[in-house]
Amino acid sequence: MRARTGLAGQVAVVTGAARGVGESLARKLAARGASVALVGLEPDALRRVAGSLGPRAAHWHADVTDQEAMTRVAEEVRARFGRVDVVVANAGVATGGPLAASDPDAWRRVVEVNLIGSAVTGRAFLPALTGSRGYLLQIASLAALAPAPLMTAYCASKAGVEAYAHSLRAEVAHKGVRVGVAYLSWTDTDMVRGADEHEAMREMRRRLPGPAGRTYPLGPAVDRLVAGIERRSAHVYGQWWLRGMQPVRGWLPALVAAGGSREMRRAEPRLAGVRPGLVGPGGAADTKASTERN
Repeated sequence: MRARTGLAGQVAVVTGAARGVGESLARKLAARGASVALVGLEPDALRRVAGSLGPRAAHWHADVTDQEAMTRVAEEVRARFGRVDVVVANAGVATGGPLAASDPDAWRRVVEVNLIGSAVTGRAFLPALTGSRGYLLQIASLAALAPAPLMTAYCASKAGVEAYAHSLRAEVAHKGVRVGVAYLSWTDTDMVRGADEHEAMREMRRRLPGPAGRTYPLGPAVDRLVAGIERRSAHVYGQWWLRGMQPVRGWLPALVAAGGSREMRRAEPRLAGVRPGLVGPGGAADTKASTERN
């Protein structure tokens, strides 16, 4: 296990920092002495979080899929704080329900934010991370290990960001930049609560086997992310049991297909009412921003 690097005096950037994992992570990094740059699409919420963290915090309103905007943010963060040591690509949205009934724009947006937005973030901040020999933590998910029905966009995007981060790790290691991938199961955030609003989706999730059917508290999961950042870990697990999924991940698609087919027969008659758009307040904020841009 790699020794921990103290965060006092370091500068950390967190995308999707207005709520949920991003907000909690920004607070915990600041509590350990880091200066934090919060990036996201909810200016009022970002201002509230940054204001509560004191003078070592600042916020930027930007869409992570906009390369020009994120390049500007990277330059301004570096100008404001003098350096960037840690970047956490956390911004993400989700939609649920059957692919055939999905909103094509919402489906595409999940991939754009979660996958393309992560690559845009990485590209924008790599010059600063190269200068500091810093660390990029990419937030992935259990969905990258065990793709499940009714989550086609989210699973595709999280499998993509996992592969992207592994590839990037090999590209930049010789420059002293470390890249990690964080995996979280169902964690108590607005996104998960939004996905649970429909009874059939909620029941189907809770019928997942073993620990995969539970919702986990936010605080301990984020504590594990902070520990991973301090160690510059290649893999970080928000829930302890996710580490055990890695050796068996090759078998998981077949197991999910077998069990998922049975569950879909049970749930399908009640899926007609699933809202096809992005879920939760974060999804609503992204939809609002997209509408205003267009």
